[in-house]
Amino acid sequence: MVSSPLDVLVRKLESIGPLSKDEQKAIYALPLSIRSVPEHQDVVHDGDRPTQSCVVLEGFLCRYKQLPDGTRQIHSIHVPGDMPDLQSLHLNVMDHGLATLTASKVAFIPHAALRKLMSEQPRVSDALWRDILVDAAIFREWIVNVGAREAYARLAHLLCELFLKLRAVGLSQDFTFQLPITQAELADATGLSTVHVNRSVMHLRSAGLITWERGECKIENWDELKRVAMFDPTYLHLNGEAKAA
Repeated sequence: MVSSPLDVLVRKLESIGPLSKDEQKAIYALPLSIRSVPEHQDVVHDGDRPTQSCVVLEGFLCRYKQLPDGTRQIHSIHVPGDMPDLQSLHLNVMDHGLATLTASKVAFIPHAALRKLMSEQPRVSDALWRDILVDAAIFREWIVNVGAREAYARLAHLLCELFLKLRAVGLSQDFTFQLPITQAELADATGLSTVHVNRSVMHLRSAGLITWERGECKIENWDELKRVAMFDPTYLHLNGEAKAA
């Protein structure tokens, strides 16, 4: 099959459930508008009324809420293959922002085309709804992460999650993956100060659990990182092959 920008979406959906060749072909036939977006730019604004949903093709995006005083809380971090605003198919108004953390490439798919695909391909519809439900499970885990884990474990847990999500779409190798995200952004995602994030990164390094240089993170001791993070990958609902590590 000819390579498609939506290969990464198919890999993501197949990491949580099987798709037939015909179902994959129907996904590849979706009309796309591809846009390169610089870092730290909104893809969708809080209050927008979208008529399309996006697929992350390259880079990292985040969902966030910002208070009037400028304080930002990141709700989730999205990697290639994710459709972070798929819920806008049924929620008319965006109640949060969606922004790039790094320079990214995003494909936009009209809602009308998604609805047609879902009506003609019930199993693809099931896969997309399953993806939304996995998002909800991730939100629940993030609440636990911010509310119940210590700083060191919060950061370790986030690294475990991002590693498995990237691994599921073929974007990590030998426990190494690209993570060009700033400590300030990690602070917004974990409810910590940048000082606490910096200390936690140094702690993880000194314990021999990770190396992290020039935007590349390598997990040196996966079992111990999972232990200190109290990480159980069940909430990601990956299939056996995708979650094996």
